[in-house]
Amino acid sequence: MSSSSSLNIKQICFSIIISLISVSIALLVAEVALRIKNSDGKNYHIEMWKYSRDLKQRSSNPVLGHEHIPNEVAQLQNVEIRINEHGMRGSSFPGIQGDQRRIMFLGSSATLGWGVQEESTMTSVIEHKFNQDGVDDVVIMNAGIGNYNAKRYTELFLTKNKELKPTDIVVNYYLNDAEVLEQGGGNILIRNSEIAITFWILINRFLTKNNENYLLEHYKTIYKSDYKGFREMKSSLTKLARYAIENDIRLYFMMMPEVYDLKNYEYSFVHDVMKKIVNELGYIYIDALETMQNVEDTKSLWAMPGDPHPNAKAHSIFASGIFPVLKKQ
Repeated sequence: MSSSSSLNIKQICFSIIISLISVSIALLVAEVALRIKNSDGKNYHIEMWKYSRDLKQRSSNPVLGHEHIPNEVAQLQNVEIRINEHGMRGSSFPGIQGDQRRIMFLGSSATLGWGVQEESTMTSVIEHKFNQDGVDDVVIMNAGIGNYNAKRYTELFLTKNKELKPTDIVVNYYLNDAEVLEQGGGNILIRNSEIAITFWILINRFLTKNNENYLLEHYKTIYKSDYKGFREMKSSLTKLARYAIENDIRLYFMMMPEVYDLKNYEYSFVHDVMKKIVNELGYIYIDALETMQNVEDTKSLWAMPGDPHPNAKAHSIFASGIFPVLKKQ
């Protein structure tokens, strides 16, 4: 090989190295800039990504996909979310004592109280209402986990949380709880880089429709009797009902509405389907839509602009709707 050819190869290698260094520096600068920009806690997708990264872990149970990391705390969407030793939101609660009433709430991120201060979540408000009535031997357990459906939160209870011996179980059911969910988990890059997750979000936003017309058609699809997720949801609620009957546990089912437009609500057919199913299974049915339709501005119930998770106002309405039923029992 001639000396000139060897020199050219060295120059090419040097140029590649310089280019790689330049790209790495640019990506690092962009990563830092993005983290500064998103540090205000107002980017819903980034905050959900942080939730997955900081408070969730892969479950050894493939049905669950993921679980909360016990005894962890994170600041998400400018709200502190603390997870106790049982993987539930809130502080530790006392062990089983005598005739103590123990009410466990099952559900997803709306039950968890995404975007809501702990003391303003539905479960905390209900506990406060009991205390105001002079009832202080009630333990309220919030087992809500983000990105769960009926199949997952039922499995979580039957494999882990039943050991906490609830006397009452409240299923906080959201319309998408009949969807089929993949295990997910992401790769190392997506789990640790805001640039990577931002690109992933943009690609999914481009590929995925997300408007009210799409939602209506989506819910019409998943509530067909032959849809896999519908069958799994019905089977899961049936298993939970059987366990409750065998163990003398009171069962409640609170139907939570989609809060895009409560005045011109288009999803009542889902409520009708679920009411029929759970009444036949022995659940006490409560429909939160009935207590929310008087709200003039639906967006006043959102956690923040762009995030239709129920906020503190909505949680207070939920609590007011179900508390009289719990108290009566």
